[in-house]
Amino acid sequence: MTRPTILINFAISADGKISTVNRNPSQFTSAHDHKRLLEIRKQADALLVGRGTLEADNMSMTIPADMQPRRQPLRCIASRSGKFDSEHKVFRTPGGALHLLVTEPAEVNEFGPLEALGAAIHLCSLEDFLRILVIEHGVKTLLCEGGGTLVRSLASLEAIDEVHLTWAGHTLFGGENAPTITGELSSHLPASIQFELTHFEPLENGECFLSYRKAPPDS
Repeated sequence: MTRPTILINFAISADGKISTVNRNPSQFTSAHDHKRLLEIRKQADALLVGRGTLEADNMSMTIPADMQPRRQPLRCIASRSGKFDSEHKVFRTPGGALHLLVTEPAEVNEFGPLEALGAAIHLCSLEDFLRILVIEHGVKTLLCEGGGTLVRSLASLEAIDEVHLTWAGHTLFGGENAPTITGELSSHLPASIQFELTHFEPLENGECFLSYRKAPPDS
């Protein structure tokens, strides 16, 4: 499978959730964690989020100029239906080129306003899109920032190389249907994926920064 190196970055509550049952905005961690998120973004040639996460968190998918990024990463947004809001701030904020992945398009002619805003539309599978990013756009490192359904799709492709987590011990969301980093708990992945802990940094504010790297096949 031709694909970039793929990182994921999430904040999780003490009970392992990324949001509430009602999918409320997920900014529940500290300013220190937000700065860490931006530092991880600087490693990436492209960012990837699901449309639901983009809208819930009102994301612009950029790196502030004062952090001196070598360049703004491509901004990639995935949606099954392609029902993007052309008024969303991501389409109004200067940054990396916009690439919209639509895996189950309803009507191709719905995308006119988005093309006028300069967004490239990709009607294909996630696997094909990852290949396009490498071959046509030179993407070596891709950072996925949510949501859980999208990460589940990446995990099903065995296409996750590094995991960065902020464990927020100060927050409990609860609820059987509250999403985890691989979505709801209604089904399991086809197989377990083994990772090795590479970074452990507890903080006095009740948060802990954790990083994992995919383990070699024979480990």
